[in-house]
Amino acid sequence: MANITAQMVKELRDKTGAGMMDCKAALGETQGDLEGAVDWLRKKGLAKAAKKSGRVAAEGLIGVVVAANKGALVEVNAETDFVARNDRFQSLVATIAKVALNADADLVKMKAAVVGAVTVEQALSEAIATIGENMTLRRAAVLGAGQGVIASYVHSSIAEGLGKIGVLVALESSANAADLATLGRQIAMHVAASNPQAIDAAGLDAILVAREKDVLAAKFRAQGKPDNVIAKIVESGLKSYYKEVCLLDQAFIHDADKSVAQAVAEAAGRFGAPVKIAGFVRYALGEGIERRQEDFAAEVAAAAQR
Repeated sequence: MANITAQMVKELRDKTGAGMMDCKAALGETQGDLEGAVDWLRKKGLAKAAKKSGRVAAEGLIGVVVAANKGALVEVNAETDFVARNDRFQSLVATIAKVALNADADLVKMKAAVVGAVTVEQALSEAIATIGENMTLRRAAVLGAGQGVIASYVHSSIAEGLGKIGVLVALESSANAADLATLGRQIAMHVAASNPQAIDAAGLDAILVAREKDVLAAKFRAQGKPDNVIAKIVESGLKSYYKEVCLLDQAFIHDADKSVAQAVAEAAGRFGAPVKIAGFVRYALGEGIERRQEDFAAEVAAAAQR
């Protein structure tokens, strides 16, 4: 058996871009033959996948799955919207969402989880090699409810539990599950449309609140307002800010004359039991990913000069 050194693994990794463990396995299979290991990785589709890893993957799908009082959200990215309509890719995202439930959204555990005869990471690599685009498992989240329901909503859905925006909402209550599920779906739709940052003011990032205070104070200080007046204006301004970013304070999209808090309170009255929004998660496809702007005319012109 050839002695596989760390330097050999590094050299193969630099040459192919494949994962460290894959490189070690390839060298083991080829008795330390570097070129043979490159071919071994190419045959497995791993080197091909690695070559695509530098491409921006901002399209793809959000996957949503709910089982009992637990739900999971995942985002799996690809390079183009076309891939989102590929049956194999859709099946892969749905499978990964189910894996997230059992792995508590731990990405390391998820990638190592076995589905069929391969791990999730291997399944991604095989899909990259077959479909021909870079793909990444970007993030995952799990939400649970002790007593109550987990409701979900998928916007721009192209298949069951797959779309462009996915939302989970946890409702804690002893009320009838069917009634809670209907209310929960309405709230999930609201979250998808209004994108709240927290359930209430207590859940907001203190840095964001401080920044809002500073902006408001500076604005009216520049107008020559005295500090005691500014303090009152800032307090009033924060209430308006909370109506924009806090779920309970937002105007309910299904009845704009009510806040979400009022709608939940009225529902609780009808159900005959208190209802609490215990949590929510919202994923929008590609949010926060810097998308490269392609200049196709320049690219064609450059290619013509080669």
